[in-house]
Amino acid sequence: MRIRQAGRIDDGLWLLGTQESCVYLLEGTKTSVLISAGMPYILPDLFRQMASRGMTPEKIEQIVILHAHFDHVGVVPYLKRNRPDMKIYASARGWEVLRNPKAISVINEFSEKVRRRMKGSEDSLAGLDWAWRDDVKGETLAQGDRLDLGGRQLQFFETPGHSSCSISAWVPGLNILFPSDAVAIPYRDEYIIAVGSSFEKYLASLDKLAGLDVRKICADHYGCVTEEEARGYIAQTRTATLQMMDRMREALAREKSVEEAARQLIRLHYELRPDYFVHPDILLRTYTQMLKQLTG
Repeated sequence: MRIRQAGRIDDGLWLLGTQESCVYLLEGTKTSVLISAGMPYILPDLFRQMASRGMTPEKIEQIVILHAHFDHVGVVPYLKRNRPDMKIYASARGWEVLRNPKAISVINEFSEKVRRRMKGSEDSLAGLDWAWRDDVKGETLAQGDRLDLGGRQLQFFETPGHSSCSISAWVPGLNILFPSDAVAIPYRDEYIIAVGSSFEKYLASLDKLAGLDVRKICADHYGCVTEEEARGYIAQTRTATLQMMDRMREALAREKSVEEAARQLIRLHYELRPDYFVHPDILLRTYTQMLKQLTG
């Protein structure tokens, strides 16, 4: 089962944002944390959803960035600038990315591309200081670290592969996993694979997560996976990854170059999924990175 509508999805856990850009508010008895940070254009949705449930933005006392791609860090700058004491967490590699001027420029450029793709001419961010600059600082998370929220903890795993900076969060007791894009993206009823950094590390990260007794998988795109599907989701991701690698090898054998293989795969992707949120120019880069890994 897949939950895509905003609302309370477990005890003290709220799915917020939009279907394609999900964030999760997890409450403890001492503090609350926003897990993942979506895209900037969800800010008005986030505020509206919280207000409808009697919450203010001050409810968000901490934010965990699970990896530093543009579509997972979007609400951080605005929230941090409006509440300087807010704690922001990311992996060490994540902070390296978020301090890099070129990476910051790409984050802002891609955020605007996807906003226009999803929202058209509507500028829901007018008047909001949302863009990344070099003023956001925070704390570092690594394998085995924990955050105590009061009555529940977040435990962290380093899960590179999708990106070099990826971490996943786990709530013992609730058995809820927040893997970001370290597992397949649950678009419609599919398992979408995006491995921009390393297939080898991605598969190793799946093996690391496979030992968890998962009851819910809270994905950053297209909602939360529950029940039997959640229990088998990591294994299904591994199968889908190997299938994707086979399709890419076939495309490389068929086409004359990595670039042409990427263009053909992207064309097919959007024929099958015309409403997929990522701008084609951005996904072309990801597919090119994936194909290059298979040419050695």
